[in-house]
Amino acid sequence: MALDRWTREQTIVALRTYFVVPFNRASNNQVDIVRIAALIGRKPSAVKMKIGNFGSLDPELAKHGIVGLSGTSELDREIWNEFANDREKLALESDRLIREFGNEPAEAERANTDTERVGSDILRLTKTRANQDFFRERVIGLYEKTCCITGIQVPELLIASHIVPWSKDELNRLNPENGLCLNALHDKAFDTGLMTVTTDYRVKLSKRLFKEKTSDVLGKFLLAYEDQRILLPERYHPKAEFLEYHNEMIFQK
Repeated sequence: MALDRWTREQTIVALRTYFVVPFNRASNNQVDIVRIAALIGRKPSAVKMKIGNFGSLDPELAKHGIVGLSGTSELDREIWNEFANDREKLALESDRLIREFGNEPAEAERANTDTERVGSDILRLTKTRANQDFFRERVIGLYEKTCCITGIQVPELLIASHIVPWSKDELNRLNPENGLCLNALHDKAFDTGLMTVTTDYRVKLSKRLFKEKTSDVLGKFLLAYEDQRILLPERYHPKAEFLEYHNEMIFQK
């Protein structure tokens, strides 16, 4: 028997998956697609096709000469127009739906029920967590769970690093062009300004590191990457203006 039509809720979750899975890696066996398909009650092939439909609407793919599928539905277009350019809305709504599909408790139920805690506090924490989770999932997914400097592919060691810090640019907190997938060591070096990435996507290390007492560890894990070009995702490359900000405002020249 044919499956029912896609619901609005299923389509929103599929859109989140579209932004997390590299388009050229979408397949019936891709782990995120398999997981989401099981969660929303669809076959992996159906989720993969939905990702292809969204691809036909994405101007970012078009810039790279990549074309999606032609079977886009009216609902696909409606969801794209509502959420594709509102990252915070997509993060919050898709997070809520994923919890509902998985029969997980709502944030308010999971939160400490301290009588002094008001609804606005819970909402703020819910938004912050949902946004941070979405940014991490999106950036690490787009970089195919690979550190863009070292090539490390251990998810537990990877961090979605903001180029312009979270506290400095509220508008671009969830922008994947404001993110890099780094391992924990290089994330710390980037965050503290001991390392930056230039606008031509090359690693640049602070002179401080070269002045430190020479050690094999420092040389192997940091100095060896000086002037190396980083790995780039298929779409949403780090934006030049964000890299310029990091070079000028954070990097310890």
